[in-house]
Amino acid sequence: MHEGKARRRFASLVLALALTACAAAGPDYHPPENSVATAPGAQGAFHSAQGSQFSQADLPDHWWRLYNDPTLDGLIEQALGANADLRQADANLTRAQAVLQEAQAGRQVTTSISGGETLARPSGVTQHLPGSVSYDFGLSAAYPLDLNGRIRRAIEASTADVESVSAARDYVRVSVAAATAQAYAQICAANYQLTVNRQVVALQQQTLDATRRLAKGGRGTAFDVSRAQAAVDSSAAALPAFEAQRQNGLYLLATLLGRPPADYPREVEGCAALPSLGAPMPVGDGAAMIRRRPDIRQAERTIAGDTARLGVAMADLYPQVSIGGSVGLSGPLKDFGSGSAFGFSLGPLISWSFPNRPVVRAQIAQADAQVQGDLAGFDSAVLEALRQTETALESYRRDAQRAEALDRARDSAAVSEGQAGKLFRFGRGDFLSLLDAQRSLASAEVSAASARAALVQDQIAIFLALGGGWSQQ
Repeated sequence: MHEGKARRRFASLVLALALTACAAAGPDYHPPENSVATAPGAQGAFHSAQGSQFSQADLPDHWWRLYNDPTLDGLIEQALGANADLRQADANLTRAQAVLQEAQAGRQVTTSISGGETLARPSGVTQHLPGSVSYDFGLSAAYPLDLNGRIRRAIEASTADVESVSAARDYVRVSVAAATAQAYAQICAANYQLTVNRQVVALQQQTLDATRRLAKGGRGTAFDVSRAQAAVDSSAAALPAFEAQRQNGLYLLATLLGRPPADYPREVEGCAALPSLGAPMPVGDGAAMIRRRPDIRQAERTIAGDTARLGVAMADLYPQVSIGGSVGLSGPLKDFGSGSAFGFSLGPLISWSFPNRPVVRAQIAQADAQVQGDLAGFDSAVLEALRQTETALESYRRDAQRAEALDRARDSAAVSEGQAGKLFRFGRGDFLSLLDAQRSLASAEVSAASARAALVQDQIAIFLALGGGWSQQ
């Protein structure tokens, strides 16, 4: 009778402790509500996305297909399958998943086996007399009830960590896709500018040849020839820089594809046409960008994980309760296997380490401060993403205006050069005017080509800032 009352009292104590612990096992996670991400200014249209070159349509994830360039599509597909940084990110994700499995295993039954034998001889008995031999063998099992939610919070934290590492892996995919497109554009732009500069050199070489003929015929001077030669040499001096730019782009592309630099894709070496969008650039709005950016998702999942770890810290204030049992055989060796040697037990097990409460409270304060820091980090990630996107959009918009102006300047310089050439051939213009016109045309051609090449890099920077390219669908 007294034994039954004791068990009921023990059960009541465990229940009371469990209810207290469940109420104090930490806050449930909710996404940040009063953050920068929910502000109207962050959710709406981008301030710099003004002009006919932009569209409010949402960005497709595989944005590089907007260029309608099968070579570029193939290169990015290869890079996403072979890039070394991506393989490292995949390994980090696998490790995080293993940590989650370890946390989930905390809910499983734990077992232990023990056994031994003992030889006992009463003191004072002559050593020639045999002692008594006894044995002890047992099997025990315990299942954690997790009444204080410690294991549950640990699993929540590990799950959020997996999602955070997955977001980090997605950001690597975004970066690899953009870097591959930029390397490809660099190669094509270098060849494009090489073509333009070689045309300039060819035009100046024609003038040099004509000047030499005129000098031989008495209509020119050695000074005219030397100035024409200087113009050719000056323009030709720019060619090696573009060749180096092309080769460096090929080496970078090889690295992104997971190859040694010497094994760069030879089929890309002759690319001469700049990647071109066939329609206005789709940029969406701030809300879509915030949802899409993997680094913002990583920051949000970090808050979730550290909120769960706050619960783990708070659970240390309460006992750990499990239900368990054991079976065993013990007694003199001569009675091994007899019914009297068998025994078992079943009941709740409670473990309370009586922690140093100031230490635990300090650990809770640390965990809470970490969550507050994560909230600030989330706002910082959103603000930085918005800044990057607005900056990229503004740069592209202004560079597009500059490119249009340089195109007009190039066209005007071409007209001037043609007029100066006619005047010189008919003897109505001097050679210095012709050289000045050609110099202006050469400068305008080079500047216009450089501006057009920069526009492609600006476009890719926008796609990178918008966070597209991580989906594996």
